[in-house]
Amino acid sequence: MLTLGTIGTIYVAIEPQDGRKGIDGLAGVVRGVLNRDPTSGDLFVFKNRRGDQLKILAWMGDGFALYLRRLERGTFAFPTSATPELPITTTQLALILGGLDLAQTRSRKRFRKTA
Repeated sequence: MLTLGTIGTIYVAIEPQDGRKGIDGLAGVVRGVLNRDPTSGDLFVFKNRRGDQLKILAWMGDGFALYLRRLERGTFAFPTSATPELPITTTQLALILGGLDLAQTRSRKRFRKTA
């Protein structure tokens, strides 16, 4: 089970990234493409071109952590968007990791506190 502690927003990078990129390369994508701060406490989720690898870049307060998940068969179903990134919930991330397609799921109404 993947536990990341207290986290901010989870952003899925829509465009596939080179699977060979490490922490510094993905942090550069967060800064340059997503226009976000990689040390903000948010999680950034990337997939490779084939869609069989998923990486999560996380700032842990004193350094980065990079999580990799590689499928032996099949691909991850990433959401689509006109923007370079898409914020998702922890539940949606769990669905992606579990092999479910967010486009094929239906969310039920829930209370949301407005600021």
